[in-house]
Amino acid sequence: MKISCLKSELVQALQIAGRSVANKPQTPILSGIYMRAEKDMLEIQATDYEIGVVLHITAEIDAPGEVVVSGRYMQEVVRTLPEENVQLDYDKSTKILKISSGNSNFTLLSMNAEDFPKISRLQEGKTFKVRSVVLKELVRRTTFACATDETRPVFTGALLELEGDKVRMVATNSHRLALHEETIEEEQQEKCQYIIPKRVLEELQHIVGGEIPEEVTVSCTRSEMSFETERAYMTTRLIEGKYPDYRRAIPTDFATRVTLPTASFLSAVSRVGLIARSSEYNTIKLVFNMGEVHISSDNPIVGRAEETVKATIDGDDIDISFNASYLIDVLKVVNGDQFILMLNDSLKPAAVREPNNEDFVYIITPVRTKH
Repeated sequence: MKISCLKSELVQALQIAGRSVANKPQTPILSGIYMRAEKDMLEIQATDYEIGVVLHITAEIDAPGEVVVSGRYMQEVVRTLPEENVQLDYDKSTKILKISSGNSNFTLLSMNAEDFPKISRLQEGKTFKVRSVVLKELVRRTTFACATDETRPVFTGALLELEGDKVRMVATNSHRLALHEETIEEEQQEKCQYIIPKRVLEELQHIVGGEIPEEVTVSCTRSEMSFETERAYMTTRLIEGKYPDYRRAIPTDFATRVTLPTASFLSAVSRVGLIARSSEYNTIKLVFNMGEVHISSDNPIVGRAEETVKATIDGDDIDISFNASYLIDVLKVVNGDQFILMLNDSLKPAAVREPNNEDFVYIITPVRTKH
C-alpha cells in the first residue's frame, strides 16, 4: 500500500475512528485501526464490538493494499506531522508502515489485517432517511437525560420512535425525562421503537456534525442499527428490553405557568448551584411570588446562596425544590430567549417547554425537602 492524502482529512477521520477503538481490548487487534487503499479512496475502520465505524477520505493511490496499526499511535503521529500532505507506505514483507510529511518520518509496526473484524453493512431490516440537522437536534435535546447507572440498562440509552411522519427521541433516568419530536419526509407504515446506547448517539454527533446538512440513511434490525452518510458508516448493537410508556410520565394539566428569561435564569441557577453541589441531591429551592422567582441554596457546612430573577407568573404562587444540575442541563438546550416552567405543587413533576413549540418537553421531578 502506498498513498498520499491531506493531513486535515486524515486527522479528522482518525479522531472519529479512534473513539471506537477499544480501551481494554478483548484481543490486541481491537486496539488497531484498519486502513484499506483502493481506487481513489482510503477506507478507515475501527470497532470495539459495541460500535463500529467506517470512514472514507480522498487519497492518491500509488499502490492499493491494507494494514492495521495501533489506533493510539497512528492518531498521535499524524496529528503532529508538520505538513499538510501525508504519505503512507506499507511494506507487507517487513510489516512496517512508513509515515512521512515534510522532514518528518515515522515507522509503525503492523498487525495482521486478516484478523481484524471488518465491519459489514446491515443487509436486512427497516430503513429510513433523515436529515443530519434533524438527527443532531434529536440527540442534542435528549441524551443528556439518560441514566448513568447500569442497573437498569434501558435507561442508559435513548428511545428512537417512528410513528407516521414523526420521529421522536426520548431519554430518562426515572427522575427526569426529555422528549423531542421532528417531522420526516417518509411516512412510516407501522410504529417502531429502538433503544440506542447514549455513547453511540454522542459519537454519532461527530459523524454528522458537519456544517453542511446531508442525508443520513438509518437501517434497523431487532438487535442492530446503522447510520450512513456519503463518507461515513456507523453500526451499533441496540439495548435489549422494553422501554417504559413515557407518555404516562408527562402530566397533561398544570396549575401554574411561569415564563422566565432563559439566559439570566440559567446564570442564576448556575451560581446558586455552586453551594448546592455539596448536598446529597444538589438541591436548590425556587419560590415563585410577586412576579419573581427567589432561588436559594443553604448548606450548613458550606454556606448560603440566593438570587432573584423576574418572572411572569400565571397561576398560584408555589415553593418547589429541584436538583440544580437537572435544571442547568435542560436550559443549555432550550431554544429561544424565554422558556416556560409549568408547575402543580411542591411534590408533583414539573415541565419545561418553549413558547409556541409542542415538539419539545422536559419533565423534572422535585426534590422532597424537610422544610
